[in-house]
Amino acid sequence: MKRPDSGRSQGEQGSQTIYGLHAVRAMLQKHPERVTAVSMAEGREDPRAREVDEIARRQQIPVQRVEPRVLRQKLGDVAHQGVVAEIRPLPPWTEDDLLAAVQAAAEVRQAALILALDGVQDPHNLGACLRTADACGALAVIVPRDRAARVTPVVRKVAVGAAESTPVVAVTNLVRTLKLLKEAGLWVIGADADGTKRADEVDLKGGVVLVLGAEGAGLRHLTRQTCDWIARLPRLGAVESLNVSVAAGMLLYEAVRQREQ
Repeated sequence: MKRPDSGRSQGEQGSQTIYGLHAVRAMLQKHPERVTAVSMAEGREDPRAREVDEIARRQQIPVQRVEPRVLRQKLGDVAHQGVVAEIRPLPPWTEDDLLAAVQAAAEVRQAALILALDGVQDPHNLGACLRTADACGALAVIVPRDRAARVTPVVRKVAVGAAESTPVVAVTNLVRTLKLLKEAGLWVIGADADGTKRADEVDLKGGVVLVLGAEGAGLRHLTRQTCDWIARLPRLGAVESLNVSVAAGMLLYEAVRQREQ
């Protein structure tokens, strides 16, 4: 599904930094027009680093060699792997952009698949959820504007390019947004270990929003009440709950499985 532009120019959003071999390479390969510059640590001459250098130069993107301490001063104590890029960020979507995209999907008879995260605060979990959402063709990922992880360089590194192709919609009131999506014809499916139905017993072939709660706390009460169904994943071992990004991946791929059938 083609994701509509929000209508805002990328120049209005300033620039952002991404780092790590995989994240920078993915950006250069998928969206080279949004990469403005690449910095590489001096002495980094292994095959993977050379590949990034070659892709950037082939796209006529300037590559600067800098001392490792310069990258440490710029990024702090993170695993940047000696490769950093400045990019024009993906224009953020508003709630209106999301609803317009759902409508556009309905007009061409495509069932929208959306992931909503109810207060997930670990940036690694958000990055992993974005990566899986992108792989499963999700239209967007919804997060609350407050008390939740936002898209940061850490999230971009974990997402390995998915943060640059799957819109993240930060909303003021998640429950209100879910109700608007229901009015637009989507079913809202929450995930909980005590759900009334197994995920494979819930019809995920139509337009759906999959909602997962925060680490440990799970779905908030009002969010749970807004859901049409609460689905559970099979638990055959002793572990009581799954990591939120793992659970999101399982639910997203269950939706893909049903749709492919």
